[in-house]
Amino acid sequence: MVSTVEKFFKENNSYSVDASEVTDLHVISYEVEQDLIPLILSNCQYQVQQGGETSQEFDLEKIQRQISGRFLQGKPRLTPKGLPTLVYRHDWNYEHLFMDIKSKMKQNPLPNSVVNAISGQLQSYSDACEALSLIEVTLGFLGTAGGDPSMGLNAYIQDVLQMGDQTTLVLKALSRCQLRHAIALWQFLSAHKSEQLLRLKKEPFREVSVNYKEGLSSQHTRLLNTFLNQAGLDAFLLELHEMIVLKLRRPQPQDSFNPTWSLRDTLVSYMETKESDVLLEVESQFPEEILMSSCITVWEAAAKRKQDRQAR
Repeated sequence: MVSTVEKFFKENNSYSVDASEVTDLHVISYEVEQDLIPLILSNCQYQVQQGGETSQEFDLEKIQRQISGRFLQGKPRLTPKGLPTLVYRHDWNYEHLFMDIKSKMKQNPLPNSVVNAISGQLQSYSDACEALSLIEVTLGFLGTAGGDPSMGLNAYIQDVLQMGDQTTLVLKALSRCQLRHAIALWQFLSAHKSEQLLRLKKEPFREVSVNYKEGLSSQHTRLLNTFLNQAGLDAFLLELHEMIVLKLRRPQPQDSFNPTWSLRDTLVSYMETKESDVLLEVESQFPEEILMSSCITVWEAAAKRKQDRQAR
């Protein structure tokens, strides 16, 4: 609108104001009854036609000039700086979100008993997706407003977020969780969803570059099997899955998560960077020869081994 006025008056005297700094003086404001109607009527002429009928003629050019001069001239252009932007959950930077949450409230790992209970209750892909979506919405609000770490997750979802229309099964599965478990719950449900996809013989990591999907040689397969037979799989699957999702889902520069790097060293470094407890069995037992280029193959092999153990 300001640009249109400039063209109309053939002037370029406007200035810019960031959206975050707008005040009442910058805003175009008017009252229809008090401002516009009197202005319009003052530029209206009445003529009596033959037969006694009255016609109205408006001086539109004059009305336009008066409206522009009174309400629009001198108003600034607005720049979008400072405006909140809508970002789809798929495009969130979860690492920044997690840091925001941790700065506002304490976070704790999920107890093994809770993990086992949720795994037993959310056995379908659709249930895993619904639970993960619910947690992602919760994380978005916690990153902005924080919360009481000891508050029950279901109470927060139903009473604070007013999202009580979730399925009973999902709410029941999350009933033993508190807000202090929000990040750990995302980590678990994200991996659990991928495990369900793998169970359905579908690709969990379609967005990850093929540079990280190379197969393993027979020697590396034997080394990996030895590690998987000796190690606890749950924590390894969670940490490797998180690194894949947060770091490899988008193209990476060559000096960051290079496919030629050791998978063991890269995963250990990732856990250290996010101030997580390093898995000692990974640091001491995982084959150093296996590279980042095979990390998807490694995760899928570990997930299938876990499924085989559960089926026994």
